[in-house]
This record gives sequence, C-alpha cells and structure tokens, in this order.
Amino acid sequence: MTDPSRNRRSTLSFMLYDWLDAASLTSRPRYAEHSRETFDALLEASERIARERFAPFNRLVDVEEPRFDGDRVHLPAVARAALQAYAESGLLAAGHDAADGGMQLPYLVDMAANSFFAAASVGLSGYPMLTYASCNLLMAHGTDAQKRAFAQQQMSARFTGTMCLSEPQAGSSLADVATRALPDGADSQAEPLGPRFRLEGSKMWISAGEHELAENIVHLVLARISPPGEAPTPGVKGLSLFIVPRVLVDAEGHPTGERNDVALAGVNHKLGYRGTVNTLLSFGEGRYPVRPPGGLDGRGAGAIGYLVGGPGEGLRLMFHMMNEARLNVGMGAAMLGLAGYEVAVDYARVRTQGRPLGTGTRDDGAAPVPIISHPDVRRMLLAQKAYAEGALALCLYGARLVDERRTGTAEARREAGLLLELLTPVAKSWPSQWCLEANSLAIQVLGGYGYTRDFPVEQYWRDNRLNMIHEGTHGIQALDLLGRKILGDGGAALRLWAGRVGETVRRARERATLRPHADALATAVGAIEEAVRTLSAHQPRQHVLANAGDFLQAFGHVVVAWIWLDVACAAEARLAGETGGAQLDPLRGTLQAARYFLRFELPKVGAWLEVARTCDPTYREMPDAWF
Repeated sequence: MTDPSRNRRSTLSFMLYDWLDAASLTSRPRYAEHSRETFDALLEASERIARERFAPFNRLVDVEEPRFDGDRVHLPAVARAALQAYAESGLLAAGHDAADGGMQLPYLVDMAANSFFAAASVGLSGYPMLTYASCNLLMAHGTDAQKRAFAQQQMSARFTGTMCLSEPQAGSSLADVATRALPDGADSQAEPLGPRFRLEGSKMWISAGEHELAENIVHLVLARISPPGEAPTPGVKGLSLFIVPRVLVDAEGHPTGERNDVALAGVNHKLGYRGTVNTLLSFGEGRYPVRPPGGLDGRGAGAIGYLVGGPGEGLRLMFHMMNEARLNVGMGAAMLGLAGYEVAVDYARVRTQGRPLGTGTRDDGAAPVPIISHPDVRRMLLAQKAYAEGALALCLYGARLVDERRTGTAEARREAGLLLELLTPVAKSWPSQWCLEANSLAIQVLGGYGYTRDFPVEQYWRDNRLNMIHEGTHGIQALDLLGRKILGDGGAALRLWAGRVGETVRRARERATLRPHADALATAVGAIEEAVRTLSAHQPRQHVLANAGDFLQAFGHVVVAWIWLDVACAAEARLAGETGGAQLDPLRGTLQAARYFLRFELPKVGAWLEVARTCDPTYREMPDAWF
C-alpha cells in the first residue's frame, strides 16, 4: 500500500524543483552557500521534527486546551518541548542574514520546511509562526537596539511574539482602534530602545498572548499617540506601532524581572486550533504598575512600549507581519487539507463496503470491496487532492515571489511586488475556504467514523475553520482585492497577472492533452478582464464593492486554475522524459488532480463573476427587517 504522506514529500519536491526551480536560486549571491542538498537536508530535518515532536501531541493539545487559573495560563508540557525542538532546528532564524545568526535560506524553501509543522499540529505550530513573523518585522523596520534586544531573542525562542491589532469594540475595523499611547515623560525620546510610551487599552483575539513557554513575550501593538491636551489622529493614519514586552528588559534584551503592565483578562475557548492559546489582554489597567521612570501622573500608569518606526506608520509596518501571516495562514489551511486527504485515502483503501456497480450482489457471493473502488468516493478524494495540492502550489508560488522581490533584477523585483500584492488576498482566502471543504469531504469519506473523535479528520475540520476568520476575514480580503489591488491601481497588477497567465496558456497549447484546458482558462481570464472594465466604469462605488465576495470567489478559482495548468505543463514535461513505474504514481496523481480542477472547478467561475459584474442588488436591497 502506498503511504499518502510519503506522496506528499514527493509532490513537494516536484513543485519545488521541477516546477518552481528552487535550485536555481543558489546562483544568486544571497543563497550561494546553499545547494539542493542543503535544501533537502533541511526538509528532511523539518519533517522528522514535525513527525516526532509535533504530530504525536496534536490530539493532546486539542483535548487539554489552555487553562487560566486566575494567575497564569497552563499548557501541556509538550508545547514547550515542541517549541524548543523547532528553535534548535534553526528555523526561527532561517531567512535572516548569516551575520545575524540566520541561514539566509530562500523563503520558498523556508515555507516548504514549515509546511510539515502545520500538517503535524497547526495549534502547536502557531507559536513559532507568530514569533517568526514578529522577528521578521523587527529585523526589517526596528532600530539596531530593537533588533538586538527583541528580534534576536526571538530567533532562539527565548522570547516569543504576538501581533495585537483587534480590540473588543473594533474587530477588523482598525480605523476604530482606541488603545492610546502617551509619551512617558521628558526623557522618553532618549531611551536606547526607542521613544518610550505608556499604553492603555485592550486587545482581543491575541494568539499566544500569555503562556510560560519562553522567558518573555514581545507584543507588537497598534495604538494612537495621544500627547497631553491633544486629540489623537483619527482613522488608520493615526496608528503607530509599539513593542510592548511582557517582562521589561535592559538595553541588551536581558529581562529585568519586572513585569510590564500587561494583564491577561481572559482566555477564549475555541472550536479548534486549541493548541495555540488565544487571549484578551489589558494594557495599563494597573495590575502590574510599572514604577518611575515614567507616567505623566507620577505613578507609572500604563504599559511601557517602544515606538517602532515613526508616528503614524503603524499600519504600514504591521502589514509586513500581516501579509507574511496571510501566506502562512494559506499554507496552514493547505496542509490541514492535505492531512485530512491522506487519512481519507488510507481509510478508503482498507474499509470494505458494497460491491462494484454491475458486478453482482452479496446474494451472488460477491465479496465487498474497498470503498476507494466506488466512483463517488474517488470523486471526493480527487476533489480533496485538487483543493489541497492546488492550495499548496499557490502558497509556494507566493513564497517564490517573495524571493524574487528580494533577490531578482530591478524589473523582476518590481513585477514580483505587484503580483504578490495582488495574490496575497487569494493565497489567504482560497485555501482557507476550499481546504475546509476538503476536510469536510474527508469526514464524508469516513462516514460515521469521520464524525467521531476516534479519527483525526473532525479535528482537522475544526482547526481549519479558523483560517477563514483570522488575519482578515473573507469579506476583508474581498474588499482589499477588488477595491485596492484591482480597481485601485489602474489595473497594472491585473495586466501583469494576465500576461503571466497568457505565457502559461501558450505553453499548454503546445500539448494536445492540455489544449482544451488552456482554451478554457484563456476564456475565463477574458471574462475577468471584461468584468473589471465594466466595474471600473460603474458608479456608485458601494454598488461595485457590494459583491466583492463573489468576485473573490471567481478570481480565486481562475488563479488556482492557472496555477494548476502551469503545474500540469511541468508534470507532463517530467513524465515525458521518464520510463519509471510506481515511483511516478504521485506525479501522475498530481496531473490528474490538475485535470479535475480544470474540468470540474473552473466552470463554476461564470455564475460568481456574473453576480459581481452586474453589481447584482440582491444583497444590498435586503432590508434588515426582512431577516
């Protein structure tokens, strides 16, 4: 019997090397010390650590969810061991300069290595994922002192990180953030760790916000600077970004032992993703008053925070972390989809039930067959594979754009930046929706057993359900995609993307087996372009954006159809030069998943796109009284 998880590694290698040509990155100065051998060694080590230190405890951290005793949060001991094993692998510093203790790995290889942890235990992997993103933000935008005191401590997991945006009354509406930051006395601007402020307010839905897994927690907090006697700047332009450590540190990052005024107000009890504690935090409520220096009232009121960048730059800087987190959310969703698919395939191969159509009945003495023999089960398995591997390919392509933006030629960097901006909302939202559907289909394949906790597929569904919500809901991603990324830039990114699709279509048309799919994709892209032209001329704007969710559905499916057609070209090229047998079955399966998506999923685009193109009024003309 073929091991589905081994097929995953084979598929990942094909996508990295045959499709995205990861090995060619070693010709660039930044990655010159690496080779395919070093990439493979990292992938093998990551797979092993995920298998040994994360996967065995995925159910444990789900059942023994975080508990708050009024003083501290309790987590299973395995959570600390898992985080430490991850840190010892070097992955927390993987993408950073060698001079800073990093590996200077391509982001593509880095993301591929981290995919194993998301599949093994997405809850446990939340701590390193957030810490990695926090560290990256500070290494990109912090001062040398901030990098030394906070970012470099996160590379070793001595400190972990969070992002603190949402508030109880604001949710995703960052323009309504009310947390305020007051200058901390006359000497605050001379603080070696950056201008010092006192923060007061509450932050909700903060993953990894309180725990005992590390010496310290570095909270990156959006707040409004409120000088005495002045009203803060309203809207998102008034937001600034602050480093707020749970425990105060000296100029070198050594904890002083004094608790900052950051208090846990409560733990949120989640449907899934329970391995990552989720919290309500209160800043400056006075539970841990920090004594002078500081405090305009002389009592040390407020949590100490250090300004990152300049005043009013908070949202721009936070987007560095948010966009990276969105790619990681998409990858996490993809790997949960794959994990469920692998269980479903394994189950379908050993579970016997029914007889093949037209071959006899039990009364005839016909033996029951594995359910994978039944066409409807194969339909569900193939859909799961198409959704999950398509999502994996989409996220890996996004990671490849990150590398191009960082190390390519000037023109390549510009184009990669445009494409990455356009595709990030899709890379977050599409895997979150369709890999959740994959998990639902995995439950269906297992039948009644799938609905029980005796099998892991119900947990994969519960864990994946969060991905449609956090780091920006589907509605937020849809408004961002249509309002900002497509209509807001005059169509430059869309034209560039359409040109890339055109290149794939031309290559696919050279292959008789792919020509019909290439033609169908070209037609779908033309429909997208025509819809955008219509919407660009349509007024008022609120009518255009009312159906942004439908446009996101359509555009996302066309993007993934393009990704699948591009993957199919690479798969056919690889198979044409091979004469092997069973070892090529995973690649043949990937090619069949591409055919499935292009044949069965791409045709769904028309209905969604028509609703968006015509600014259908059904949603907006429904009065609240009718609900």
